Amino acid sequence: MQSLALKFRPKSLNEILGQKKIVELFKKFIASGKIPHSIFFGAAGCGKTTMARVLASELNYDFYELDATSLKVEDIRKILSTHSGVLAKPLIFIDEIHRLSKTQQEVLLIPMENYEAIIIGATTENPQFVISSGIRSRSMIFEFEPLGAQEMSELFERVQGELGFACDDDAREYLIHTSAGDGRSLLNLLEFAILADSKISLDTLKTLRASAVAQGVSSDDTHYELASAMIKSLRGSDADAALYYVARLIEAGESADFIARRMVILASEDIGNANPNALNMAVNTLLAVSKIGYPEARIILGQCAVYLAHSPKSNSAYNAINEALKFVREGEILPTPRYLINSAPEIAQYRYPHDFGGWVEQEYTSGRVKFYHSKQIGFEKTLDEWLKKIKGEI
Repeated sequence: MQSLALKFRPKSLNEILGQKKIVELFKKFIASGKIPHSIFFGAAGCGKTTMARVLASELNYDFYELDATSLKVEDIRKILSTHSGVLAKPLIFIDEIHRLSKTQQEVLLIPMENYEAIIIGATTENPQFVISSGIRSRSMIFEFEPLGAQEMSELFERVQGELGFACDDDAREYLIHTSAGDGRSLLNLLEFAILADSKISLDTLKTLRASAVAQGVSSDDTHYELASAMIKSLRGSDADAALYYVARLIEAGESADFIARRMVILASEDIGNANPNALNMAVNTLLAVSKIGYPEARIILGQCAVYLAHSPKSNSAYNAINEALKFVREGEILPTPRYLINSAPEIAQYRYPHDFGGWVEQEYTSGRVKFYHSKQIGFEKTLDEWLKKIKGEI
């Protein structure tokens, strides 16, 4: 018997729920007769595999679905060999593409360069960190969002309309809420709920699934919105509001790791050197909750939230690195002074600070740059005084 997840898998681009901008863009590509090598990045159950299947169907490409965890280089070569000299290209879909080894990723480069096949990879990890630069430079990266409450409702209604089952309103809400934007999860829960009872009840669903899956999306608040509210509360030094949103995230089924990672980012972005220990606290929180888990992880998250909310705030370091990146990205590339390069003869001209008591006046860039501007908040003021002492200004 075919599962609901397969039975209701979209067969065309018009049937795909969510990802409207991506769908519209690929409609234009299909109209032109050519689609790019692509990396589909996003949470589970948001349509990455389905999109690849539909694209192959729309263009009449032979579709090959491979799993990176068991993929062998020979598998790729065999597919390419089969289609050598054939006009129609194969579309090779690689799930969990970030799990490919460096060697396996390199095997794809020439076929991608020559368009011997269309390569589409799917990953739940950020491609910037897990996919080689060679593949990224030959691909377009598309970020797939979890399905929203409206799309999940449409999916539910589509299935109910065809199968004709009964469902209580509170059960329907729970089904959508706990599926966390994952269409596959909704269909899987629905399938077994129908088998268990001709009329789906909340009690049945709670027996099958006690809490939310994935990252805690509800019909009214996605985990992104709750996380954003938590961050803004911490930034605004409101510990009680931050604790409220931490509790909301926990109750929505959010992982402790996700909450802690947001706190680590805030500790550097919004507190920075006004209280350097905030980053230590947040990193140790992330480490601790990853080892301990719920329910005790809630205590560690709560402690960290209070500490971060009560810390002095400064975004001086955050602004500084952004200014430096903007400077570089806009083409302001300054030649590195030769005496700073170890392999250059001019290294002999380098003035070793320790030989001069810890500091000596010396140019470290070939042009004047100024990115960091201290706000003298909290420990930043101490750092400013240290620098002045190092330079002998006080």
